[in-house]
Amino acid sequence: MKYDVIVIGSGPGGYVAAIRAAQLGMKVGVVERAELGGICLNWGCIPTKSLLKSAQIFQYVKHAEEFGVALNGEATPDFGKMIARSREVAEGMSKGIQFLFKKNKIDHIKGSGKLAGSGKVEVDGGNGKKEEYTSDHIILATGARPKELPNLKIDGKKVIGYREAMTLQKLPETMVVVGSGAIGGEFAWFYQSLGCQVTLVEFLPNVVPLEDQEVSKQLERSFKKIGMKIMTNSTVESVEVANDLCKVRIKTAKGEEEKEAEVVLSAVGITPNIEGIGIDELGIEIEEGKIRVDEYYRTTAQGVYAIGDIVHGPAFAHVASAEGIICVEKIAGGTPQPMDYNNIPACTYTTPEVASVGMTEEAAKKAGYEIKVGKFPFTASGKASAAGQKEGFVKLVLDAKYGELLGAHMIGANVTEMIAEIVVARKLETTGHELIKSVHPHPTMSEAIMEAAAAAFGEVIHL
Repeated sequence: MKYDVIVIGSGPGGYVAAIRAAQLGMKVGVVERAELGGICLNWGCIPTKSLLKSAQIFQYVKHAEEFGVALNGEATPDFGKMIARSREVAEGMSKGIQFLFKKNKIDHIKGSGKLAGSGKVEVDGGNGKKEEYTSDHIILATGARPKELPNLKIDGKKVIGYREAMTLQKLPETMVVVGSGAIGGEFAWFYQSLGCQVTLVEFLPNVVPLEDQEVSKQLERSFKKIGMKIMTNSTVESVEVANDLCKVRIKTAKGEEEKEAEVVLSAVGITPNIEGIGIDELGIEIEEGKIRVDEYYRTTAQGVYAIGDIVHGPAFAHVASAEGIICVEKIAGGTPQPMDYNNIPACTYTTPEVASVGMTEEAAKKAGYEIKVGKFPFTASGKASAAGQKEGFVKLVLDAKYGELLGAHMIGANVTEMIAEIVVARKLETTGHELIKSVHPHPTMSEAIMEAAAAAFGEVIHL
């Protein structure tokens, strides 16, 4: 069968590219060997947020009396039901993608796909059955898998990855989480908040190390406040399993330590899925472990494109989706604007949440900017006080000469929703002064953005 576009992979890059291509009048086929929606929808972004919400509700109930709500008896987490709800949410979302495929007349080609020559895709449907499909445009959207370190091999039972972390049979009493990025940080908070004693090990000096240092320090304080043990500047040297416990040898600045835990969660990053998809046969160029593409995601092979985790750029679902749209709009003969990778928001859904976009204070100084920094703590926010969520702050980094918004860094309740205001403001080249003069509703958490901008210019009212 011939298609206008074939997409290999149905994650947030692949399925969005497919739907946009169909909207533009193209005949589309999507090759997917597992559930529609890919890792993000089935084993990543969506089910983890379900788990985090369950843990957050548990925390609300534990502190209900602080809000004047009396409870009869002690609240206890039902770990099995939390896991079951998470899977139900993921399954419901996957069915939603099935509906969208039918609505847009997109064919789901079940099996493992690979490039089979110019304009050809071979699909292995299992049981020795292989079919060949043709298309002038083939988009690779095969995503990524957990990275394995030589001294931290994932066995799926005692040393686990994120997939196993959301389907454990019971709540462990102790856990070592290796890596404190978004995945590691979120799971560390989830398990600690349910009563598991978590030790979070980070190779770099700060947790969530890509974030602004002040944000990282605040999150570390928040984690320690709930009893989590934090080990930065530390490396896991080995894991040995004995008597159903993991003996974790950790190298620190002060020497070696050994921790015991029921489970070790490896969250040290991801590895692009570029093996076995036929890129070598077509001579597609690889650059530092990822497929090299141009600004419209064209590879070095005619008619082959690549998006998402297998190309260079932030490995976020929303980035993959945007890349997919740009890619197919260019294929359709449009004139889409290339992605501005300097204006991509990053979100971590711990409690408190973390969100950022643009340059950190340190990066702006290194780039040679003369800067103004405005910071507004949620302790001074009426909405945060009323909600009992006073941890955190909004920090804006601005160019002193023109008032350009160079970056925003937030930690606190609902900041993953608030960051979009800054993304749009930067897209429209809004200045700090224009933010100050944009009336924000009261009382809201988002007022902190206006107040932080005002603080940068010495005009803040509520500090």
